[in-house]
Amino acid sequence: MDNTDLQILKILQKKARVPNVEVARNIGMAPSAVLERIKKLEAQGVIKGYEVRLNPDMFNCSMIAFIQIKMVTPGRLIETGEMLSKIEQIQEVHYLAGEDCLMVKLRVSDNTELETILSTKIANLDVVKDTKTFIALSTYKESAKIMLPKTPK
Repeated sequence: MDNTDLQILKILQKKARVPNVEVARNIGMAPSAVLERIKKLEAQGVIKGYEVRLNPDMFNCSMIAFIQIKMVTPGRLIETGEMLSKIEQIQEVHYLAGEDCLMVKLRVSDNTELETILSTKIANLDVVKDTKTFIALSTYKESAKIMLPKTPK
């Protein structure tokens, strides 16, 4: 990966739907060369996909909750992570160091929906020992962007 690739990635992180012509103009390359580089970055797995960020308020899912999940059997970590990943409201599943537990982030409409998911889809899993829920009151930053190096390694 070189400086040109990093420039392309920085532009795409700001606006994934930017036309190749505009990217090419910004970095001084031919649009065909930019397209070739983007396809190469996709093939290498550097670019994993493109997503649209929707306004959660428009879809009645503005409540964010983080749930810490302690497990009875840590040996079933991967299986449990995969099961949790299938719950539509869950946006992220993380394995935490130090606590030997999983942390999930989910979006729901209200306390009732949160309670239903906790009781019917999470707490009833046989591997779940305990849960602890944190509800976000405000969100000041939410992003999937990755800080890119200034120069290639």
